[in-house]
Amino acid sequence: MKIDPNTSRVLHVDLDSGKSHALTIEDRHMHIGGSGLAAVLYERYGADDAPADDPRQPLIFAIGPLTGFYPLMSKVVCGFRSPYTGEWSESHAGGRLALSIRFAGYDAIMITGKAAKLSALVVGSRSCEVENVAYLRGKDVFATGKFLRKFGKHNSGHRSAIRIGPAGERGVAYACINVDSFRHFGRMGSGAAMGYKNLKGIIISGDGAYDLPEGKAYADMMQDIYKDITETGKMKKYHDLGTPQNLIPLNELHALPWNNLQKTHDEGVDGISGETFAEQLLLRQAACAGCPVGCIHIGLLRQQFASEHEFLYKQVSYDYEPIYAQGSMLGITNAADVLALLDETEKMGLDCMSAGVALAWAAEATEKGLISKEETIVDLKFGEMKGFLEALKFISSGENAFYQALSRGSMSAAKLYGGEDFACVLGQEMAGYATGEVFFVASAYGFRHSHLDTGGYAFDQNNTEKNAEKAVEFMLEDERGRIYINSMMGCLFARGTYGPDKLQEALRAAGFTNIAENLEEAGKYIQKLRWQLKCKTGFNVDAVTIPKRFTEVVTWKGAIDTVYMDEVAKRYSAAIKEMAQCDKQ
Repeated sequence: MKIDPNTSRVLHVDLDSGKSHALTIEDRHMHIGGSGLAAVLYERYGADDAPADDPRQPLIFAIGPLTGFYPLMSKVVCGFRSPYTGEWSESHAGGRLALSIRFAGYDAIMITGKAAKLSALVVGSRSCEVENVAYLRGKDVFATGKFLRKFGKHNSGHRSAIRIGPAGERGVAYACINVDSFRHFGRMGSGAAMGYKNLKGIIISGDGAYDLPEGKAYADMMQDIYKDITETGKMKKYHDLGTPQNLIPLNELHALPWNNLQKTHDEGVDGISGETFAEQLLLRQAACAGCPVGCIHIGLLRQQFASEHEFLYKQVSYDYEPIYAQGSMLGITNAADVLALLDETEKMGLDCMSAGVALAWAAEATEKGLISKEETIVDLKFGEMKGFLEALKFISSGENAFYQALSRGSMSAAKLYGGEDFACVLGQEMAGYATGEVFFVASAYGFRHSHLDTGGYAFDQNNTEKNAEKAVEFMLEDERGRIYINSMMGCLFARGTYGPDKLQEALRAAGFTNIAENLEEAGKYIQKLRWQLKCKTGFNVDAVTIPKRFTEVVTWKGAIDTVYMDEVAKRYSAAIKEMAQCDKQ
């Protein structure tokens, strides 16, 4: 199969009818793929005036033009109306999914409608079927994976299985989609978006083939990029300790959130450091398909309680953000306890960051007497793992009115029970970088309310001057640079290799000259379109607030400068409105 450099091929599956057909999306030089293609598809097929759970809303999985051509072009964007915010959003994941979609012959899979019964979608290069899997209702992520793998057995090495747990079925606002066991579409509630469609899982069989470019240019470029990734040391951090390497440095900078951000430093950090995980719990490392780095660190969790089997052990993936959210944020200083919480979070199909931060808010609300055991059912105390372990199940099941509120997010619960000032929410539950003013603003106002939108944390760390204009200029330019990568669907860990110039060279060598020549204009177009869609679907730039807790933070630079933070927020808000033309809609 030859890949058309000018168009994108999209499989549209209508669950209402159970039918599917291929679409051709023109102007690839403008939408590129990935984030850009997902945005174009939502613009054409989404229902701006309908809520996130409306069956008409598309659920989109898109890859980029360079997927399968170069190392670390291994990500997929999931585009959807967020059950958390109600707005157009994205989440990104690795695993085998990107190459499975490529070998199935598509640039994106778009799903609309709602299945009559709990179903699994099974896609191959020459097939598309909707299977009744009502027997999987209520099953956890791991049990679901075992059942789903019976589909496409003949393509076992070339398929990807994504699925949701009980949280996604119930519509928990921060439910996630598990991808190939150890990767996730984590943030903004993608699991609930999939649950709204009565989809328990999707299996993509990469049972087709595609042609690689002929000639010396592509071979040389492939070798050049491979050497840069494997021989220069750029990826050493991610391979060795991985992102958990960040725990001790951030703790030393007084920038690691502890106990619901009541402090930013704790002497107990060694117990959950990347070094401790590597020395005591690391079982093995894995890699996404098409990646030579191996940044996926998988820990060995032995049986935790006497009721469990003597020889039981579990494999649990860990990274910096999961350790922060269900370690330091909860006052947990034992690495095995963190793995136990992450294992339960995984089974339920919850975003580990939002779940951890939500429980941290609940623990502080308990300390302050705003809620009691009558609401929480179990004791929620910083540093004590067992109560949090049970609470994760209660969030997933919506055990009572309190956990039903908490399943909609920390701020949603705080508005009912009090404690809005210390709800650590910046659009959604915060990421683990208490670095200062620019990061807080970037997350509160950012497109995905994520540390992945811009490197606001890096700006805080690398700039001592308080220049709001310079900060906003950095955020806008850094976002656009990441859009290039996210439309190619490359791993952000490789952005040091895939700068704009190198991307253009790689595109030309792979036969995508039209995209290469239009890359800058395409980046601007996609950036603007994404913001326009976010505003059309309900984002009110003027209504964004930063809770009081973030004004009380003390880092290595001292106390937060609220005047500076307000100025950055004012300028960033204005830039977003100008780009999205919110006032003209």
